[in-house]
Amino acid sequence: MDMNQYLSMFIDESNDHLQSLNEKMMELEANPEDLSIVQVIFRSAHTLKGMAATMGYEDLASLTHQMENVLDLVRNSKLRMQDFIFDTLFKSLDALESMVENITGGGDGKADVSTIVASLQAIVRGDIPTAGGTSTNDTVSAAAVNATNAPILLDEFQFSVLEQSLQEGHKVMYVEVTIRKDCQLKAVRSYMVFDLLERSGEVVKSFPSVQDIEQEKFDQSFSLYYITQKEAEEIQSMVLNLSEIEKVNAVALDSESLQQLGQETTAATLEAPVQEVPTVSPTQAAPVQSKDEAAKPAVRSGTNSAPSRTIRVDIERLDVLMNLFSELLIDRVRLEQLASEVHNQDLTETVEHMSRVSADLQNIVMKLRMVPVDTVFNRFPRMVRDLAKSLDKKVDLIVTGAETELDRTVIDEIGDPLVHLLRNAVDHGVESIADRIAAGKPETGTINLRAFHSGNHVFIEIEEDGAGISRDKVLKSALKKGVVTSEQAVNMTDSEVYQLLFAPGFSTAAVISDISGRGVGLDVVKSKISSLGGHVTIYSTLGKGTNFSVQLPLTLSIIAAMLIRLGCEKFAIPLSSIVETGIVKQSQIRTIHGNKMLEFRNTHIPLVSLSRIFSIPDYDESNEEETEIVVVRKGERLIALAVQDFIGQNEIVIKNLGKYLPEIQGISGATILGDGQVALIIDPNAFIK
Repeated sequence: MDMNQYLSMFIDESNDHLQSLNEKMMELEANPEDLSIVQVIFRSAHTLKGMAATMGYEDLASLTHQMENVLDLVRNSKLRMQDFIFDTLFKSLDALESMVENITGGGDGKADVSTIVASLQAIVRGDIPTAGGTSTNDTVSAAAVNATNAPILLDEFQFSVLEQSLQEGHKVMYVEVTIRKDCQLKAVRSYMVFDLLERSGEVVKSFPSVQDIEQEKFDQSFSLYYITQKEAEEIQSMVLNLSEIEKVNAVALDSESLQQLGQETTAATLEAPVQEVPTVSPTQAAPVQSKDEAAKPAVRSGTNSAPSRTIRVDIERLDVLMNLFSELLIDRVRLEQLASEVHNQDLTETVEHMSRVSADLQNIVMKLRMVPVDTVFNRFPRMVRDLAKSLDKKVDLIVTGAETELDRTVIDEIGDPLVHLLRNAVDHGVESIADRIAAGKPETGTINLRAFHSGNHVFIEIEEDGAGISRDKVLKSALKKGVVTSEQAVNMTDSEVYQLLFAPGFSTAAVISDISGRGVGLDVVKSKISSLGGHVTIYSTLGKGTNFSVQLPLTLSIIAAMLIRLGCEKFAIPLSSIVETGIVKQSQIRTIHGNKMLEFRNTHIPLVSLSRIFSIPDYDESNEEETEIVVVRKGERLIALAVQDFIGQNEIVIKNLGKYLPEIQGISGATILGDGQVALIIDPNAFIK
């Protein structure tokens, strides 16, 4: 059967399951006693294992299987979650993600995960290192019995045989044998182990069954119950003398542990029909959510029994749809213009109806491109958790507004800047535990990651309750690095000082670490956000914390714009940047230090002549008594652009200038108007810079 046709589905659903596993593991770490979360994690891992096995990715399925063994003990209350177990499971998830990435890139999904597997098997055996470095395997428990693939369920007869053997003075052992990975004939090697053991005792029960072992239907290890007169160390030594045997673990059971085992295996037998989860094919796979999860506002997928009403659509198809609609929008504007010139009632009515339908179509197409920021936010809790642990800090990340939607173009680009800002918040913002206690704060720092709509923009804020930004420290570092002069530093406002953090190469870190201190990061953040048509603002209070506020446009493909005329040329200015329009007289224009300034709302702002910047030959506003102006904003800064005439507002389709034209300062793209003319789109940010 050709599985390539299911590959893209497998990759998509594997990524969904891995993300779900990461999120649920974070929840479990916060509530380690909540077994309902463990059930969700177990089912998701089980589904992923089934999908991987179906597709033939044995390494991925095998590692997930080892994770299942640990989770099975936890969900059956035979093992308590500890830091070492959490760390090992998170490492397992990282390894699984690497395998899926390898498969996505055309690889075979293989990886060396022997260290992680050994840790998982040690957890199942009960060899869990404690804070003092000792092992918790002081007594033989169910963890030792469930050491390999699954609990070996004994029937009443087998249990009574083992119990009677103990009473008669025989030794009852639980033996786990691991065969080397490079072994070519596992079944033969297993037969040799059984043959050797049966010379000195009796094998009562094995897992997998003897038939499965003979047909090589097992991983690298198998386990069994064994009655003998020999000591555990002697049995281990005997089996290890066989070639291609990697490891042997023999545990002697006493009557008490056997009695405990009997109760647990009986309970497991009774519960098995309820807990059994069938192997799910890639087309059936779907994570199961708990009631608590379903109650949350930002749920990734519903848990209703109703069939799914969503489909996966290739991004390229959406791009083609958007381009086709863009052409339709241009033709619609042209038709409206022609209808207004012809004055034909029937044509006018038809065009008006077409305009209404195309407006509805536009809304649908735009919404198809909108993606919840949850797709970016969902990887941050895990990142913050690992980073805080490496810095020996306690940090809570609170995410709100994850359902807020952004254009896919923005979503694809915004991830890296937010990673830099969050790392900066954990490293520089939140203080160490000792410093927080000394300052009278809770030892756990809080970082709020928020997203919300405001007008035609989306705001993403990262706010922490750390030490805040020291103005003096920033200025001192800026002066030392030559970013500003001492004369400039005297008159700088707090917001201007904070903006120095975005200067290339700027850093206030005293020590360079693998996390920060090299002066690379915040300058990348600013340049990336600016390229998306947004900007970032810093608000900080010393001793209380800092807020990085990122403002982004809702969409980058179709925007509302003000069309203007300069001589024979037409230009478009995005409405989102315009504060207001107006008319000024020449007498109101001042010249200060050679620059034209204009009084605007009790302040003076620069007046920029677009005709001079773009060398428009047939227009010069200085020859007119009155000049139309457009006041535009970038952050807190304002400038006025001098124009000749206002044509009106319109929705325009942004077209890239491509490689045919060099990058032009002040121009962000072009659009095609209804009459077929090309109008350049002005980038107000470039003038304010």
